[in-house]
Amino acid sequence: MKKLLLILFLSILLNPTGYAQDKWDLRKCVEYAMANNISIKQADVQARLSELTMKQSKLSQIPTLSFSTGLGINSGNSLNTTTYTINTNTYAFNSYSVQAGVTVYNGLYLHNLIASNRMAWQASLANSEKTKNDVSLNVANAYLQVLLTKEQSEASQLQLHLSQNQLEITRKQVRAGSLPELNAAELESQVAQDSSTYIGSVGNIQQAILTLKAYMGLDASVPFEVYTPPVDDIPIEKLTDLQPEPVYSLALANQPQQKMDALQIEAARYTEKATKGAMLPQVSLFGNAGSNFVTTPTPTPTVYSLYFPHSIGYVNGTGAQVLNDSISGVRYQDSHTPYFKQLNQYFQQSFGVNVSIPILNNGILRTNHAKSKLNLRNQELQRDQDNLTLKQNIYQAYTAAVTALQKFEANKISVTATQKSYDYAQKRYAVGMLNTIDLLTNQNNFFNARINLLSAQYDYVFKMKVLEFYKGLGIKLTKE
Repeated sequence: MKKLLLILFLSILLNPTGYAQDKWDLRKCVEYAMANNISIKQADVQARLSELTMKQSKLSQIPTLSFSTGLGINSGNSLNTTTYTINTNTYAFNSYSVQAGVTVYNGLYLHNLIASNRMAWQASLANSEKTKNDVSLNVANAYLQVLLTKEQSEASQLQLHLSQNQLEITRKQVRAGSLPELNAAELESQVAQDSSTYIGSVGNIQQAILTLKAYMGLDASVPFEVYTPPVDDIPIEKLTDLQPEPVYSLALANQPQQKMDALQIEAARYTEKATKGAMLPQVSLFGNAGSNFVTTPTPTPTVYSLYFPHSIGYVNGTGAQVLNDSISGVRYQDSHTPYFKQLNQYFQQSFGVNVSIPILNNGILRTNHAKSKLNLRNQELQRDQDNLTLKQNIYQAYTAAVTALQKFEANKISVTATQKSYDYAQKRYAVGMLNTIDLLTNQNNFFNARINLLSAQYDYVFKMKVLEFYKGLGIKLTKE
């Protein structure tokens, strides 16, 4: 056991960061979310479905080829498709058939349909990237919320320790008779309140961690601890480099939502061309080959001759009888043609050109074309709406960042002022020149100012990260 403890101590001493590697930084959280978030998986499935649709439309260009065969028994009056006679007996049959066809012209319907499906597939890929970006932003926000709640918890814990220390000092003064018992009672109430605040802050950490796990797709029961970088070390772009109009111009070219809108418009445009081509004549080539076999016997003629003297007439004038020694005839006998011989005898093939001209089809083709034009217009309007929303979001994010920075600077001043007031209050309380209520008021003001400063700082960091995200810089909390 001593050797084991010694090895453990030396491993920690020689590799002090080895056990910190189990903590989750933002990059690790985002990478895990990319692999496990359900929304991302669903977007990937939709992209794969779109790819299959595109590939299927490509395969529609190649010729079709099929083979069929049948084997059965027929009974009763029926047409023998091999001999084209009416049969009244029971017979077995076997047939083979090969069919082939290829579309030669269809108004470029397939060409435009393939192009439309290709654009739709690429739009699905862009939507998958958009989902990843949205999840990354949500993970970053949840990660910052965890850091904020941890900072608030540490501040609450420090406040609790200060109140406890102040209570111990006050109790000593009460026992010495320099302060009344009321002062200790008031501080005991403050310690209880600070203890409740600290317990609540610990619970807030767990709630924030559960939210982060949900975005990551991580099981809620898995042990989890985040790496906490100093908030002052988080890199932030200058606000002057994140002006809304330049950021909007970059976002139009880089954001997956805008790429997806452009691809969906192209897909709708090709669909409109395809539905227009569907109203034109279609030309295709076809070919068929097949044969049959039946067990019905086939009548086979046989020539026969009988040899015996018989009269066939008389000679004019003399009346002499003319004799012949044979007579011939034809006799029909049923016979069964062999299997492969029948297949060879009845083998047939055909090929030709098929032209299909849509004339009256209940207005389906024209309606589909009209719908495709309206769908194209709707996609264009959706693009305009998304661009407008993007611009509003960027301007709102910039305004929020400016406001957050102003609040952060104002809270710095508030912390400095309340700390100075609290320091003076402690000194006056120590010499009996300030009552407990006033001391606690100054202490709470200082604590609230520090909490507000933390909240304002993290709020400012996140607002800046949103602007950096729209600019295309990604989201990072550490310097690389």
